[in-house]
Amino acid sequence: MNVNLGIDIGSTTVKIVAVRDGKIIHKRYERHFSKVREKAVELVREARALIGEDAAIRCAITGSAGLGVAKAANIDFVQEVYATRKAVGVHVPQADVVIELGGEDAKIVFLSGQLEERMNGSCAGGTGAFIDQMAVLLDVTPAQLDELSLGAERIYTIASRCGVFAKSDIQPLLNEGARKEDVAASIFQAVVNQTLTGLAQGRDIAGDVLFLGGPLFFFKGLQKQFQKTLALTDEHAHFPDLAPYAIAAGAAEYAGGTKAEYSVQSLLDALEKAADAPVIAQYLPPLFQNQQEYDAFKTRHGVHDVMTQNVTVYEGNAYLGIDCGSTTTKLVLIGEDNQILFHHYQSNKGNPADVIREQLTKLYGLCGGRVHIVSSAVTGYGEALIQNAFGVDFGLVETVAHFRAARHFCPDVDFIIDIGGQDIKCFKIRNKCIDNISLNEACSSGCGSFIETFARSMGYSIEEFCKLGLFAEHPIDLGSRCTVFMNSSVKQAQKDGAGIDAISAGLSVSVVKNALYKVIRAHSPDELGKNIVVQGGTFLNDAILRSFEQEIGRNVTRPAISGLMGAYGAALHAKDNTPARSSLLSEGELAEFTHTVQSVRCGLCENHCSLTVNQFSGGRRFISGNRCDKPLGKGDHKELPNLYRWKLEKIKSYALPAETPAPLGKIGLPFGLNFYELLPFWTTLLRGLGFEPVLSDVSTRELYQKGQHSIPSDTVCYPAKLMHGHIENLLAKGIKSIFYPCMTYNLDEGRATNCYNCPVVAYYPELLQANMSALHGADFMMPYFELTEKRRFIQQAAKFFCGKYPQIKKKQIEPAVENAYQALADYYAQIRDEGQKAIAYADTHGLEIAVIAGRPYHIDPEINHGIDQLISSYGMVIVSEDAVWQLAEAPEVHVLNQWTYHSRMYGAAEYVTHKENAQLIQLVSFGCGIDAVTTDEMRAICESRGKIYTQLKIDEISNLGAAKIRIRSMLAAVEEGRKLAKKRS
Repeated sequence: MNVNLGIDIGSTTVKIVAVRDGKIIHKRYERHFSKVREKAVELVREARALIGEDAAIRCAITGSAGLGVAKAANIDFVQEVYATRKAVGVHVPQADVVIELGGEDAKIVFLSGQLEERMNGSCAGGTGAFIDQMAVLLDVTPAQLDELSLGAERIYTIASRCGVFAKSDIQPLLNEGARKEDVAASIFQAVVNQTLTGLAQGRDIAGDVLFLGGPLFFFKGLQKQFQKTLALTDEHAHFPDLAPYAIAAGAAEYAGGTKAEYSVQSLLDALEKAADAPVIAQYLPPLFQNQQEYDAFKTRHGVHDVMTQNVTVYEGNAYLGIDCGSTTTKLVLIGEDNQILFHHYQSNKGNPADVIREQLTKLYGLCGGRVHIVSSAVTGYGEALIQNAFGVDFGLVETVAHFRAARHFCPDVDFIIDIGGQDIKCFKIRNKCIDNISLNEACSSGCGSFIETFARSMGYSIEEFCKLGLFAEHPIDLGSRCTVFMNSSVKQAQKDGAGIDAISAGLSVSVVKNALYKVIRAHSPDELGKNIVVQGGTFLNDAILRSFEQEIGRNVTRPAISGLMGAYGAALHAKDNTPARSSLLSEGELAEFTHTVQSVRCGLCENHCSLTVNQFSGGRRFISGNRCDKPLGKGDHKELPNLYRWKLEKIKSYALPAETPAPLGKIGLPFGLNFYELLPFWTTLLRGLGFEPVLSDVSTRELYQKGQHSIPSDTVCYPAKLMHGHIENLLAKGIKSIFYPCMTYNLDEGRATNCYNCPVVAYYPELLQANMSALHGADFMMPYFELTEKRRFIQQAAKFFCGKYPQIKKKQIEPAVENAYQALADYYAQIRDEGQKAIAYADTHGLEIAVIAGRPYHIDPEINHGIDQLISSYGMVIVSEDAVWQLAEAPEVHVLNQWTYHSRMYGAAEYVTHKENAQLIQLVSFGCGIDAVTTDEMRAICESRGKIYTQLKIDEISNLGAAKIRIRSMLAAVEEGRKLAKKRS
């Protein structure tokens, strides 16, 4: 009897399919938990009886983890895309498109029209592993995640190109009280979006679509989101029972054409040989050579402890500190001598309010009538929610809380690094004051949550997992990369047979390298300081602490309460600022505590924010998701000058509808990228030539989604992605002629060696024409124009417009161009005038000035997500870089300065260093390669004269939690610095 056997060894599962006489006689699907080769042997052994001892077996192996096993066992290997096509051809021949999602792999095969196959690279965003990570984050099983998603009422915007960005979206939502049902469905929608933008990349998915792979078979919520997004009927969306095993079935079909034959025993022998094959990998030195070295290490760090006293025997006043972090919640109660009376540390499990209520109730019971909590403070991501929910007396930004605690243990501390669940915070201390702050942006690369997620996916607690690496003889070198890429490295090491101990140690080293070289960007240990304090729950891991000391080559201070430092600092702050009467909920009020959550859409301004409204007993409520104060009932106070708001309204006014029809009709302009600066020029020119310019609508998430299907690259910046939606918006308005010129050069302002536009801004019209099928019936004009030389532009304009429109005469061109240049000059002058008014207002009223340095299109509300309004809410006057760059001399820079926008930002940074009440905040779009050049230069300019450099990275991620921390930290550091300067004077 002949049997064809297909084995699909994926990144997280092993599938086996046995076929006899064209019929599947056996199929099996199991997770391998990184025991890749062992699980393959086990599944073949299980199928032994069904296959039969005397069967002649032809076997083929496929899958992302299958090549190594196939080579070691000398068994035929078939590439998984080819195996997919074999399976489809046999089992679902009518399919036009195949979408297959695996544990860490994703692919689309277009079968109709031009045959094309697309796979993800080394990033596992938007796959089964991503969904598993998100389930862990929500503290549910994957099956429960699916069940939750079916009860969703709304969808949040969540990035899925990597699990880390998604966590940066999800964690603040959970901390602000968002429903898990809504978050679960949003996770599945993020996977859909990642598939469309990352794999389809502009090609239409239509006809009969076949969905394969475990995630698309087991998760009904994911099926629902795919069908809804692709507008597929049940007739055209196929989710076959064979879906989890399809690739293995394709391998079995392929095996039928191979030459090698096996008996069950000889096949097992070959696979067992592969399981025993040696592993080749790059190794690192061990963390500890022996137990004695580890004991000495423990003794040295054991001295940095804090006095404790049991709350059940203490009498007197006490001070409560709460740290509601991104993934954990910590409480610390201290006495009059700063001794810890009570502490608690646990995962917030997606609902920190429940954790704090439970622990406060317990604490009141322990206190009895002997201990009186007279002051309380809260810090962390969930600070505002918890302060409102429980009447906590003070809220303080995390950086201040951690500095207060570190100073208690090391009065001369000059550098603090805190690695939490999702945050890396580093701050330099100068003259007893926070001098500079570095935070990871919307990426939690190398933070504790990654290690925790990985440990839990392996069936270990984080404590067990980390201990495994302490004495690993050969830690695996995983490098210092984005977490999901690192995740791929981990999986590859597992596939090669590396032990859990080696991976655990390697991950510890990678976390440290990410913190040092990706966040701090340290070039040498001396840049950090001499008295370094490390803290955060991640540093409770001895392997990470040891890795850190080995990497920088010096010993550091780790307080014994490393994981409680935020809460301890908050408690010390509460003690330092004891109110006359605490507003913390009493024991009786806590017993009556209720908490409900409602999602609503705000309609009080043009932002239309998605609000999460938390209602608490006693009539208290907390609203999150707002970009302005109007939903909080604070909308009637005087608005501070805000050039971002002024510029947006001003630029929109240039495209107001004409009162009379234009002789040459309407011409559309997509409202994005450099149109945010050059709109005065182009609208004036086009009107002068006889057109009526029509602008696409201001960017929104919905507008982006309209054009999402045609985006060919997921790595391009969000401002560029939005252009697809703007084109669709113009076409939907009935505009058939669209004008969008390519421009290699920007205007030359005499501050740089050249005046280039970035390549994306310069040539994006070419990409739109090539990838947007909707443009095929439209007149899409994309001439190459340069505005740097007026005479040359007049010639270019005459050639293009007079050649295309015979009605336009050459004599019309020059006056129209002159008027266009004048309109642009007037616009620039008005920006400078408004800037001077805003600065004068700040100076007169004693306010801080936030110089937001970015690109012209950063005033787009969908790009900046209301960051200007957030900054303004802290009492700062908003000024943009183009209003102040000319007020300072051009600073010396150490890079080739050949970009107009860059030279403006350098000038703005120089201006800030000479203006005492001005602070620089740089906006950077993810995916902007050339902005990577500016960040170090901007930091150097600011720090050269003692100013704090603050950078905010922005993308489609709309949650501003990380931005709030940075802004508040910067303001706190400025205030503290001034206080100390005043004392010294």
